[in-house]
Amino acid sequence: MSVLVYTESENGKFKKNAFEVASYAKAVAEQLGTSAVAISFNADANNDLGTYGISKVLNVTSNQLQTFNAEAYAKAIAEAANKEEANVVIVSSSANSKYLAPILAGKLKAGYAPNVVEAPSNTTPFTVKRTAFSNKGFAHTEITTDNKIVGVSNNAFGIVENNADVAVEDFSPSLDDTDFAVKSVEVDKVAGKVTIADAEIVVSGGRGLKGPENWGMIEELAEVLGAATACSKPVSDMGWRPHGEHVGQTGKPVAANLYIAVGISGAIQHLAGVSASKTKVVINNDAEAPFFKAADYGIVGDAFEVVPQLVEKLKEFKAQNA
Repeated sequence: MSVLVYTESENGKFKKNAFEVASYAKAVAEQLGTSAVAISFNADANNDLGTYGISKVLNVTSNQLQTFNAEAYAKAIAEAANKEEANVVIVSSSANSKYLAPILAGKLKAGYAPNVVEAPSNTTPFTVKRTAFSNKGFAHTEITTDNKIVGVSNNAFGIVENNADVAVEDFSPSLDDTDFAVKSVEVDKVAGKVTIADAEIVVSGGRGLKGPENWGMIEELAEVLGAATACSKPVSDMGWRPHGEHVGQTGKPVAANLYIAVGISGAIQHLAGVSASKTKVVINNDAEAPFFKAADYGIVGDAFEVVPQLVEKLKEFKAQNA
């Protein structure tokens, strides 16, 4: 018996969330008195995962699986779980993992708990703490099925080094044409920038910026901080920014360590999508903006004055501490 974890990768490199779910899987394996095994797809499966407690990596190398396919990936993970006699499977909370997890649950006849923020509080019964009601509360959920799937919230458990000797094993799942009934015909990605999903810091702009021509200061602040850029729904609806940058309940969820909102009033749908962020900073000239009630820190002021000064101070700080 073992704990199996699906570790995501891109262009042969493991994503940040792969190390977080690997760390989580190791913690669960220790609770169960077993080992943590990872499955990866077309990754450079060296000893990176061993740093976080993984003892074996099942590496799938397949041209068919270069692009994510939920059905095919779920079938491969299910075969790996059966091979390793793993009755606990760990996945991340990325869009891809949330897509494949219900399919995988069907194949394994498993209970699935998403948005989990801590290691299990109990293993008999298997009990996890997860966010609920758009991150406004927590639910302590028991998974009573023999097989269990846990979806770990981004930046919730953290990355924990726990060195282990790792063995890499080639794994070839049995796939056929029916597993590729749905195919991706095109993948459109922003190149050369930190993605919202992987970012520890996100700088987001709203209608308070008055127009797309003023977005340079958002990008400059993000560049200084090594952050991803994002926007509110009205901004993407007006075409100021691409829809891929829209964050909130109806856009991409954000669980960053630091979320900076510039010129965003804080509609309830936006707050619901970013409330999992650990620290929220708001810059707005309206002292009555709803976002201030949810913020950890707030600056009442004109963004066109505050942000350039903030950028300048950050540059000075970085220069002094280089």
